[in-house]
Amino acid sequence: MKIISIIPARYDSKRFPGKLLENIGDKSVVEKTYESVLNTNLFDNVFVATDNLLIKEKILSIGGQVILTKGSHVCGSDRVAEASINLEADIIVNVQADEPFIDKKSLSDLINIYKDDKEELIELVSLMSPINKSKLIINPNIVKVIVDNNNFALYFSRSKIPFNRDEDHNINYFRHIGVYGFRKKSLIDFFENGETPLENSEKIECIRHLEMGKKIKMVKTDISSLSIDEYSDLLKANKLLN
Repeated sequence: MKIISIIPARYDSKRFPGKLLENIGDKSVVEKTYESVLNTNLFDNVFVATDNLLIKEKILSIGGQVILTKGSHVCGSDRVAEASINLEADIIVNVQADEPFIDKKSLSDLINIYKDDKEELIELVSLMSPINKSKLIINPNIVKVIVDNNNFALYFSRSKIPFNRDEDHNINYFRHIGVYGFRKKSLIDFFENGETPLENSEKIECIRHLEMGKKIKMVKTDISSLSIDEYSDLLKANKLLN
């Protein structure tokens, strides 16, 4: 089984333009993400997929591999799909470029789902971590996910889900972490399907897979990865290194 990772890197983030070239310590966000993924030694190849020449040069300067893509993609997984077309791979793991602290155990647990799936029934695997702070649960920048008894996703939202009407303290909340492991055919099917209505409404790309009538296996991790969504996250990330 050939497993590769492709990191989609878009320069023009709406919430924090240019964030991928901002520094955490002495390295840019995209460099740290690339090196975090590469240093896990879990992948046969690691690439950055981007339409931006500054990001391309940054990754090439550290000896990384870059695939240039068009700039009009709706989401990161579409960019990854374009980049993957001429690559040989069974499993393609999309790690968002703003996840500089992604850890080896979480990625390994995700990959192991495919290694254990002898009948090849699972098409997409992603990550979730518990959240218990109210300010995170209601924060629209934090994508929440609810799952069934077998940890397949029921829905993702920027809203508080589930809504805890009776304030039951036994209700658990989970944060979706921006990592997607696709079988290659499923990734191409995802790309060719195009954006779906709920995906567009929530601006959460994996909802497309659900709207296509497919399942997403969620893997629980206790490691809460800090993604760089806003400038305040960059400040937090730099504090972690000090």
